[in-house]
Amino acid sequence: MFLAYVNVIRRNTASNIRLFGDDCIAYRKIMDSRDIDKLLMCLNRLGKWAVENELKINPGKNKAVSFTKARLNERIWYYLWDQLIPKVNSFKYLGIIIRNHLNFADHVSYTLIKARKAFHFIMRIIKRGNNNTKRLAYTALVRAVCWDPYREGQVSALNRVQKREAKFANNTKEQGWNTLAPCRMIIRICALFKAYT
Repeated sequence: MFLAYVNVIRRNTASNIRLFGDDCIAYRKIMDSRDIDKLLMCLNRLGKWAVENELKINPGKNKAVSFTKARLNERIWYYLWDQLIPKVNSFKYLGIIIRNHLNFADHVSYTLIKARKAFHFIMRIIKRGNNNTKRLAYTALVRAVCWDPYREGQVSALNRVQKREAKFANNTKEQGWNTLAPCRMIIRICALFKAYT
């Protein structure tokens, strides 16, 4: 029922709207002042829709991001009702940190922190477990949070987490361990297959 209720947001808007659960993104390619006006009109309609349907929009979660290399959008301000939407360089959407230059360094850093925390959790809990238990814990808790970066520094940082886990599991040569590279390749193939089908 909630999805049917929320899908009405898309009506009467000239801008693009993406919905996932209770998250909503309104966006538009800005070429001139008319595009800015259309995006502001979309935000006004979104605000009116929320009032008419008695839904509350959390103003603290609203963010404005411009994906551009130019500094054209620095003087553009966006409002929802009479409240200014703060401009940010990055935001988290569906578990991924997206930066305005579409550089995923922030997300990889965040992923590394999560992987290290999970690894230290495993070290505390399963100090005396056997190698197989440690390996299973690593696969389920640490590798599950890994991201697929393309820069060598980010790839080697993620590989260091696996090497530390291999050392912890008394398997310093990583024999029998799947390295992260084949896992990344499988993920890419699956993504391409999904896109194709």
